[in-house]
Amino acid sequence: MEELYGKQYKLNKSEKFDEYMKAMGVGMMTRKLGGTVSPVIELTEADGVYTLKSTSTFKNTVISFKLGEEFDEETPDGRKVKSTITRDGNKLIQIQKGEPKDTEIIREFSPEQVLMTLKVDDIVCTRIYKAI
Repeated sequence: MEELYGKQYKLNKSEKFDEYMKAMGVGMMTRKLGGTVSPVIELTEADGVYTLKSTSTFKNTVISFKLGEEFDEETPDGRKVKSTITRDGNKLIQIQKGEPKDTEIIREFSPEQVLMTLKVDDIVCTRIYKAI
């Protein structure tokens, strides 16, 4: 996976993102804005500390973490959560714990794309980011 560090990926396709945001208690105006932007994500790693950047016209976010260690995170919609990220091959598996619900976010990296799967309740949202 190291060869994918520093590579940028732009959102290309999204399914059920509005349903996911609604289940997470995100308000209508933020959902409308969030549904129209195409963020660019980039993962880097230095000395065991991973950094995941997401930039868009709506909001820029940066999270830094060590695998398997819980950290405080503010989501793009402003929720305060506790996150833990683990790695399985080329997948980063994130568990976010907080209000209104816990959620799982899986990011599967490849040279061509990142497949992001967000799960809450019985809703599965997929977002595909293409390499740029």
